[in-house]
Amino acid sequence: MKNTFLQAIKLSLACLILLSGIYTLLIFGIAQAAPNHGKGEVVSANGKTYYANIGQSFTSDKYFNSRPSAVAYNAAGSGGSNKGPSNSEYLAEVQKRIDTILILNPDMKRSAIPADLVTASGSGLDPHISVLAAKFQIKRIAKARNIKVNQLETLIENHTEKALLGLFGPEKINVLELNIALDKLK
Repeated sequence: MKNTFLQAIKLSLACLILLSGIYTLLIFGIAQAAPNHGKGEVVSANGKTYYANIGQSFTSDKYFNSRPSAVAYNAAGSGGSNKGPSNSEYLAEVQKRIDTILILNPDMKRSAIPADLVTASGSGLDPHISVLAAKFQIKRIAKARNIKVNQLETLIENHTEKALLGLFGPEKINVLELNIALDKLK
């Protein structure tokens, strides 16, 4: 029994040193070799600094709307709502989002609303929307900015991130980068 107890203590100390010390230093070292030293992708526009890899709130008619956030876009408290599709509170929240989208986009049908415009991601901080979600918003933005629809279609096409190796993951668009490019259109 005493022998087993000592082995357990040795194993615990070895894991503590390996996982709390060596592994942490290894990950920190890798982060220092990354762009911006592991602090995220920083984007500056209009005199402000943003993190492109964290979702931002855009609610103006002149901008592409982001995916809803379960944590109010607060990166310090990442997480989903943990409410399932049978939860009445969750369903009411999604219905409210659908109603808002239909008010902002009166030319669109309820059946055409992409799911990522009414449901939050697992982290609540997803900076991307689908290409379909961006295209859904074109008419509203064209009207609000007095821009031709084909200009917005070209902008979306130019900011679409393709699937990794053409196979893994969906095509997506970073909303912050798209809206910054939208501000640069004349």
